[in-house]
Amino acid sequence: MSAEDRRAMIVHAVLPLLVEHGANVTSSQIARAAGIGEGTVFRAFKDKDELFDACTAEALRPDHVLDAIAEIPLDQPLEDRLVEAAEALGAHLERMGALMSALHASGRAKRRDPENRTGSWRSGRRESMAAIRSAMVELFAPERDRLRLPPEQLAGLFLTLLFGGRRLPDVDAPTTRQVVDFFLHGAVEAG
Repeated sequence: MSAEDRRAMIVHAVLPLLVEHGANVTSSQIARAAGIGEGTVFRAFKDKDELFDACTAEALRPDHVLDAIAEIPLDQPLEDRLVEAAEALGAHLERMGALMSALHASGRAKRRDPENRTGSWRSGRRESMAAIRSAMVELFAPERDRLRLPPEQLAGLFLTLLFGGRRLPDVDAPTTRQVVDFFLHGAVEAG
């Protein structure tokens, strides 16, 4: 196994542990989850901080959600395409949120130097959002002649509606299908 493959295998084995234990995960738990010795872990990563950074970078990558969106058949109704995409995006955000919450709750965010990660994080976030938006544009494209706005603008509006607002604690959250229906048909009954 190449060094890069070994690192990727360790990261994928450790991600669930980080969600469960945060930065308090032990070296022996990491080694057991990866099915390797502790020494092998630290030949692949210089320390737990480097491993946690690699895990965070993996969780933030949009590859899985982009693959899920790309698999949505373009011949199904737009509403169904958008529901599938919204559910894939929601799952992606939940995975990221679970990891970040666990790391923050265990004190990881407080120990890291924010100057050391701000630039690359923001750049990576912009690239991820641009890739997700482009994938969403593809879902709107087959309907181009029926749309009131260009697919690029609708993709941005849809993502803003879906994830831009904060959930109010005393209000029942709408289902994904309700958000899509509202986006496509508005708040007023036809006729």
